[in-house]
This record gives sequence, structure tokens and C-alpha cells, in this order.
Amino acid sequence: MKRLLLISVLILSGGLAQADECVVLLHGLMRGATSMNKMQRGLDEAGFITANIDYPSRDYTIEELADIAVPDGLAACREHDGIERIHFVTHSLGGILLRQFLSTNDVPELGRVVMLGPPNQGSLAADEMVDVPGFDWINGPAGKQLGKGEESVPLKLGPANFELGIIAGNRTIDPITSAVLPNPDDGRVSVEDTKLEGMADFVVVEHSHAFMMRMQRSIDLTIAFLKDGKFSEAKETL
Repeated sequence: MKRLLLISVLILSGGLAQADECVVLLHGLMRGATSMNKMQRGLDEAGFITANIDYPSRDYTIEELADIAVPDGLAACREHDGIERIHFVTHSLGGILLRQFLSTNDVPELGRVVMLGPPNQGSLAADEMVDVPGFDWINGPAGKQLGKGEESVPLKLGPANFELGIIAGNRTIDPITSAVLPNPDDGRVSVEDTKLEGMADFVVVEHSHAFMMRMQRSIDLTIAFLKDGKFSEAKETL
């Protein structure tokens, strides 16, 4: 069934991607590139060239991480001859790193962007949990910058001036964190706080923050947006 769903999206989207398109994948906080492996396989099957970037999410600030992860992804895509468009697929913190990078840098080949569970308006969970013992050790400098307070980086960044599709989750496996978030939420960020002015499309999936990037529905929706700039056709078939 999952394979059929993927095929249906490819048909709706006009077949495989062009060989001149590359997708950079950026994982979230406390994760690694392996968390994006299933998404990468789906994009590979759809015909995209992919660059799944690993970066030390717990070791540096958002500003520093942005200057590590995004250039690594761009360089990996540019190693391939004939690349004309570079798309991005991000999970959580990865989306904020991309926004941070684009606020001070131009990417001539920039294509479309899909963000999964991005705390674009900051997350109350980060504010509420910051004083819990071990927060700094677990989340690192970037974790403290993902809230809604004075240190918030997402709230200092501007609207999207690129083609952006956002996938938000409305299921949680973390009742403690969800208790401090406005409903609905994915266990780390509320649905409302994933939104960003200038986004081209938005969809909610019944998945948690921790696993949404591994779910076939999220993968199929991502492929649809990268190919067509909208989720709408896939929404009716998945």
C-alpha cells in the first residue's frame, strides 16, 4: 500500500524529478542524518539527487550551526555536474538553520523548501523546560534559542521569501511537554507555531514530532511539494 501511495504521487506530479535537481536534508536537534534516511530513500526513488547532512546540533548556537550545516549541503549538491536547483527538506531545528542562513546569504540555485515540525514562531516547550536540570546538557546552546523569549532566533528572522511548504504534526508521545503547549501540538511545537508568513502551502499530519519525517505520508507530501510547489493534489490521494 505504501509503495502504491508513492507511485500515485509520482503520477500526479508528472513522474520522476529531473536529474538537475538536488535535495539537501537537515535533521533536527539531538538527531543525526540517520533520522532522515527514510525520507532520503523516498526522494532518491522519486529521482532526486540527495545530500543528507549530519551536523553537531548540541554543540553550537543556531547561528554557528547554520554556517556549518547549510554550506555543507550546498557543497555536496554542487559536486554533481549540471545541478540547477537545490531544494531543502528540514526537520525541526533544521528549518531554523536554513532560515538563519538565508537571512544573510543568497543561494542562486535555491528551489523549494519543505519544513517538517519547524518552531517558526518559537516553542513554549523550550521556555518552560529551560530551567529543568540537564536541559543545557541535552539540548545545547541551540535549544535555548528555540523559545519565545529574548533569546529566540526564530522570532528574529523574517518571513519566507522562497517557496515554502510546511508539514505540522498533531499527535504527541510526550504528554509532559505537550501539557505546556497550545493544542493541537506534536509534542515539541504547536501546530500554530509551525506557520510562517509567506509560506506557499501548509498541511497537518497525524504524526508526532519525533517520527513525522519517517512516515510515508510525510514523505509523499514532501515529494509532491518539491515537484509541484503545493501539497493540495497529494492531500486528496494519501
